[in-house]
Amino acid sequence: MSIRPVKVDKKALTSFDQKLFNTDVEVSGVSINAAEIKSGDLFVALPGAKTHGMNFIDEAISNGAVAVLSDRKIDCSIPVFVDQTPRNLVGLISDWLYNKPFSKLMAVGITGTNGKTTTSNLVKQLWDLNKIDSGLIGTLGVEIGSEKIAGVRTTPEADELQALAAVMVERGSTHLAMEVSSIAIDQSRVSGAKYKVVAFSNLTQDHLDYHKSMDEYFNAKAKLFTSEYAQLAVVNIDDLYGKKLFEISKITKKSVSRNDKNADWHYSKIESISDGYKVEISDKNSQVISGNFPLIGEHNLDNLLLAIASVSICGLTNAQISNSLSKLKSVPGRLEIISGGQSFSAVVDYAHTPDAVSRVLKSARSFTSGRVIGVLGCGGDRDKSKRAPMGQALFSGSDLAIFTSDNPRSEKAEEILKEMTGGINLGEKGFVLTDRKDAINFAVKMAKSGDCILLMGKGHEGGQEINGVVTPFDDRVELLNSIRQAAKL
Repeated sequence: MSIRPVKVDKKALTSFDQKLFNTDVEVSGVSINAAEIKSGDLFVALPGAKTHGMNFIDEAISNGAVAVLSDRKIDCSIPVFVDQTPRNLVGLISDWLYNKPFSKLMAVGITGTNGKTTTSNLVKQLWDLNKIDSGLIGTLGVEIGSEKIAGVRTTPEADELQALAAVMVERGSTHLAMEVSSIAIDQSRVSGAKYKVVAFSNLTQDHLDYHKSMDEYFNAKAKLFTSEYAQLAVVNIDDLYGKKLFEISKITKKSVSRNDKNADWHYSKIESISDGYKVEISDKNSQVISGNFPLIGEHNLDNLLLAIASVSICGLTNAQISNSLSKLKSVPGRLEIISGGQSFSAVVDYAHTPDAVSRVLKSARSFTSGRVIGVLGCGGDRDKSKRAPMGQALFSGSDLAIFTSDNPRSEKAEEILKEMTGGINLGEKGFVLTDRKDAINFAVKMAKSGDCILLMGKGHEGGQEINGVVTPFDDRVELLNSIRQAAKL
């Protein structure tokens, strides 16, 4: 991704930090990627997991870099500034250079293990439905007005993030909804960002290959709920970690809960209907938001509550929210219904943690009269500790459990599947099919009228990575094709 604002505060770097930048250099952009350097840019050469940015200095200079910031002295033809933690400065420099774009946006940052994508999309939809020009940054990419840009990661690097925010301001956006990952917080990608509201959904096992423990994972999330980043917090206190966060956060905070009547926003009525829920939500002043919420899955009730609290704080009235509820739409790859005229239900979901798998299987059970056929794999080169719990969640929550591959990357799919199924007596309800397409076809073959196939793990993703090669593979397309092919037989 490489998108820049047109207007830049083109000053000498000395005006940013006199001690660090002791040479007059005028810059017009910042990048940590040498390939994306443009004429006049500051190149930030960072240490990486496999190599150091200094190894790309020639490419950066060739592309027009006028200065370098790094953690070490580099012998080259342009000025070099040295700081022991240059990553911490990227966001601050970008924020300054692009005229502090977050200060001009009503920004909502959403974090948590599950629910970030849906909640951020609901926030943006509520703004859009009320004629508020807003931007979106997250797992599904970036939206600036009507323009959609593919994203590489949930939360962009700090230089990209500030540039995107500046472009949104230039194009007239006044609000921003974005996902904030724990890794992004830990790596200072949101350095320089200032949010009107930061929202917390939940914390369950994930990313322990990076954070090493749940405490470290929680502490990374908790950093966002400080005055460095936010004015106000919204926290789901039904979650145990949410309750802890609500207690320790020092900024102004509001609570949401499905059942706790003392929370600032809570449900006073939830009634299941054919395509979602009829809801009433009460705020602290006993004012009610009501309407039909057309998304399935109980976890989406939590996502809606968090979204409503966030947009309410940012200025939407209860009447505006109530009038918008029935117009909300589901997010691609999140309990997305696949219809090919079949007599059974077929649903694709992004669930890729033990808790998320359990939740979506429970949701599938609630609207299925027949059997729930679950299909799931675990990604390679990622948190191995969640594989067995994910496998157990699949087996426990499904009538037929089909274990398969999901982006094995550099690992052998067979080994990942052994970790998923270890300790499980598959019996007559468990099946292992290494090839994901074969697993989908098998699920379709097994499905009878009234059953539900729930295909989990990849959601909206359009590729399958095996041994460094990514081939096109979209669960939604593959499942629909399989259904149509079976109908012809």
